[in-house]
Amino acid sequence: MELEREEAPRIAGPRVNVLTISTLGFAALFILMVLSLIVADLFYINAEVVRKVLRSPPVLYAMKLSALTSGATLLLVVLFSIPVGYALSRYRFPGHSLVDTLVDLPIVLPPLVIGVSLLVFFRTWLGRLIESTGLEFVYTVKGIVLCQFLCSASYGIRSAKAAFDGVDPGLEHLALTLGCTPFRAFRLVVLPLARSGIVAGAIMAWARAVGIFGPIMVFAGAVRMKTEVMPTTIYLELSIGRIEVALAVALLMLAMATVALLLIRWLAAGRRWWGV
Repeated sequence: MELEREEAPRIAGPRVNVLTISTLGFAALFILMVLSLIVADLFYINAEVVRKVLRSPPVLYAMKLSALTSGATLLLVVLFSIPVGYALSRYRFPGHSLVDTLVDLPIVLPPLVIGVSLLVFFRTWLGRLIESTGLEFVYTVKGIVLCQFLCSASYGIRSAKAAFDGVDPGLEHLALTLGCTPFRAFRLVVLPLARSGIVAGAIMAWARAVGIFGPIMVFAGAVRMKTEVMPTTIYLELSIGRIEVALAVALLMLAMATVALLLIRWLAAGRRWWGV
């Protein structure tokens, strides 16, 4: 049976004071701004338009391609975030701070810069060599996955590192003294304890990948029914003045992002559905 979580200590003093009113006032103002945008979108569009849009072949294609590319990106993020996050958490090596900084760089870098950098890279001799093997990325679906991965992987890695930091290394050392190999101790002790943080980071990375727009436009293009994902659908529909169609797709993305955030908060609270 799980131990009950300790509640955060309450601040002594009167509950209603200048600090309480001012901080809650700013919180309420910000929430009001966010809700105003959502309500404005909902009142602008009607259910019939949404149903018509969701049956449109270009929109259906964009939804399927978004699901395919973001799913592939999610797998890549998990594949990289676990070993990289563990290495940054447990090992200290020359250049550790530099590596840690470079991992965070895509978070603060404008996404459009990543798209431009990818385009330039594949014009170098190394990029041309890669594409000469038949592995083409420029203006292809694989290019979409590459853009999504480079823009979102840092979120998964950073979350995985924080999750591994929260696992007591003593437990891992204890498993080693009991005869486990390092990999077995990692798999049976460390990974289960860090799983919630890893999953939360993967969901955050997936949500980020689904919404990537700038790098895809630059590197993979926005060819209708070929390299069209949901963010580029919004752009294409707005470019021909079909704001209701663009808004319907935007509301769908908003719903997906809301579900992703709720899952992250659920995991952060320690609630798990796998019964371990």
